[in-house]
Amino acid sequence: MSDRIVVGYTATDAGADAVALGARLASAMDAPLDLVLVLPAEDRSVITPPDAGYDRYLVTQAETWLAEAAASIPDAVTHTSHVRFGDSFAEGLIAAAHELAASHIVVGAANGGLRGRHRLGTVANELLHSSDVPVVLAPEGSRRLEATSISRVTAAIGTRPGASALLDESVALATATGAELRLLSLVSVDLPAGVDTGVIRIAGAAHADDVLGKALEALPDGVEADVVVARGDSIEDAVAHLGWEPGELAVVGSSRLARRRRLFLGSTAAKMLHELPVPMVVVPRTRGKKGAR
Repeated sequence: MSDRIVVGYTATDAGADAVALGARLASAMDAPLDLVLVLPAEDRSVITPPDAGYDRYLVTQAETWLAEAAASIPDAVTHTSHVRFGDSFAEGLIAAAHELAASHIVVGAANGGLRGRHRLGTVANELLHSSDVPVVLAPEGSRRLEATSISRVTAAIGTRPGASALLDESVALATATGAELRLLSLVSVDLPAGVDTGVIRIAGAAHADDVLGKALEALPDGVEADVVVARGDSIEDAVAHLGWEPGELAVVGSSRLARRRRLFLGSTAAKMLHELPVPMVVVPRTRGKKGAR
């Protein structure tokens, strides 16, 4: 995996979190890092009337913010800064990711979230319902963490459409970063509402083992993984009781409601976000060939 990492930057704490995580990921993957700040497109209707001098001021200010952000990136990470224009921040990021052949888009949590947790803002929400490039969500406070490598990649394996794309992405991430791979089944706590608790406990455990067994069989030769079955009364409870490492990435698939090669954050992933203390990578249901996303 030698594609580039695009960071959606804003001059906020969330933007600093995204830069810190993006730099960690780029370093672990030995990939170039691109900081992208998106300004409103020139033809967009805004309160301030079109003015060449004002536009130059905006670009200059954006370049200043990007330079300040770039100063926090380790020298060993190759990085470039870009000022782009778009009808929305998310649209501009996706366009930049396409142009730069990026493998991932990294964004931070919304301001006001609990430290080490996720709180989706407008940009992240839009990306998670439209991007055809995997999106990496940086928890609040990522900027304060000491630099660390990617130690483990945990794939939340299920039975819904897109499971193969999720497994492929997880294997690729683990291989590129040299991280351990862990397969996690939430099947036992991701059954339809209203099912008798006893049925969940009996059928869920057997189903989870079957899901993980099939996932292990699908791994490429030479790739090993640990397996774990989540236990709890709810998705949030199960995630909260799992062990998570500081250098870990959690990988989840897009909802079955997503359009082909697009993201749509499903209910399970949304519930995981409430308790997840590590970055989350959300993968489209299907992945196109490089350069043809």
